[in-house]
Amino acid sequence: MVGEIANFVEYLKDVKKTSRNTQVSYQRDLLQLCEYLEGQGIYEVPKVTRTSLNSYILYLEREGKATTTISRVLASIKAFFHYEFSMGNIKRDPAELLKAPKIEKKAPVILTVEEIEALMAQPCGRNAKEIRDKAMLELLYATGIRVSELVHLKLEDVNLNVGFITCRDQQKERMVPFGKVARKALQEYLMNSRGILLKGRESEWLFTNCSGLPMSRQGFWKIIKFYGDKAGIKSDITPHSLRHSFAAHLLRNGADIHAVQAMLGHSDTSTTQAYTAYFGKLEQARDKIR
Repeated sequence: MVGEIANFVEYLKDVKKTSRNTQVSYQRDLLQLCEYLEGQGIYEVPKVTRTSLNSYILYLEREGKATTTISRVLASIKAFFHYEFSMGNIKRDPAELLKAPKIEKKAPVILTVEEIEALMAQPCGRNAKEIRDKAMLELLYATGIRVSELVHLKLEDVNLNVGFITCRDQQKERMVPFGKVARKALQEYLMNSRGILLKGRESEWLFTNCSGLPMSRQGFWKIIKFYGDKAGIKSDITPHSLRHSFAAHLLRNGADIHAVQAMLGHSDTSTTQAYTAYFGKLEQARDKIR
C-alpha cells in the first residue's frame, strides 16, 4: 500500500494543489493505517474492506485517541479510497459508508479585555526578541488572523502607511486593517528588532525566530503560552484564543457582523455570529462567580 499512498500524496500536490501541511498529515495518517492493516495480514489496497477499516477506527478509540483526531484520520482514509476508486484501482470504495465519531463542540476560549491587556503588557523589554513578540501579539489581536497566516506574512503584505495587511491562500486574498497600537509595535519591530534577528541575512518573511529563520507555528505557540503564564491567565490560551477574543470583542462593541466576517475570512455568517452567543454565556458565568 505504501506505493499507492505515495501516488495519492503526489496527486494531492500536483492536481489538488493542497498545502504541504495537508499532504504531510494525510501521508502520516495513511501510513499508520497501512502499518495496522499489515499487522492484520492485509498488504494490498483491493483486500481492504469496510470491516477492516471499522476495526481500525475501533482500535484508535481503544487507544484513547481524541474524537477530533479520529475524524481527521477518517477524512484521510475516505479521501484516499475515493481516489483509488476513481482511478479504477478498486471496484468498490470500502470507506464510503464509514461515519465519523460525534465531536462535542467546545466553547472557544475568549479572554476578557483585562486579560488581553495583561497579556500584551508582558513583552515589555527592549531586546529584539521581546520587541518582536509584542509586535506579533498586537498584530494577531488587532486583526484576528489565524496563526498560520501570521507566520506566513511577508514584508510585502504589510502596508504601514494605510494600516492593513494582506492575507493570502490558494483560493483568495483579503485585506485586514489594524490600528495605531499594532502599527506602533510593528514599526518598532521593523526598525529595532528584525535586522538583529536576521543577523545580516535577507528574508522575505515578516517575522523570524532568533536564528533568523521564518517563525514557525509551534514557535509562536510557545511564545503565547509563556506570556500567558507570565500574565497569570488561568485559561488554556492558544494563538486561536486571540482570534476568538478579537471577534467577540468587536461584536460585543457593536461592530457590523459582515465586516467582522470579512476580516476573519469566514465563508458563513453563522460561524461569526456564534461568538456573540459564546461571549454572552461567558459573561453570565462570570457574573455568577462575582
